[in-house]
Amino acid sequence: MSHNSTPQELVITRLFNAPRALVFRAWTDPRHLAQWWGPHGFTNPVCEVDLRPGGTIRIDMTDPTGIVYPMIGVFREIVEPERLVFTSGAFMDDDGVPQLEALNTVTFVEIGNQTELTLHAVVLRAGPMTLEALAGMEAGWTQSLEKLTNLLAG
Repeated sequence: MSHNSTPQELVITRLFNAPRALVFRAWTDPRHLAQWWGPHGFTNPVCEVDLRPGGTIRIDMTDPTGIVYPMIGVFREIVEPERLVFTSGAFMDDDGVPQLEALNTVTFVEIGNQTELTLHAVVLRAGPMTLEALAGMEAGWTQSLEKLTNLLAG
């Protein structure tokens, strides 16, 4: 892959030292989700989850300088504690249409007392203003999952 191309698809697999039900809850309970979502240094003062097919997810990620990056999405499929499918959109235009949108499929596989999580993100829409964010998508997810690892370890 050349450096100026952008990923249209991303797969990350990670093993968590925690039971599957707990890892699933960390993805679906807004109190937990707010603690690990987003890159290092970001906080999430707004984190709302309506956990049902067609329900919405909204997270306002705030960077260390105070700039807010709203993320909105819709749950398409929920199979507790095995699978979550949801869209995530960011960088809204003046009409509130996300200029960067992805379809995320998260699977949770029990391996003894551990959980293997696989995130499969497919970019549905990427406007010209989102190339930098798109290029940073893997780093952002990697940092988020590192924060989740620390949260579950605590």
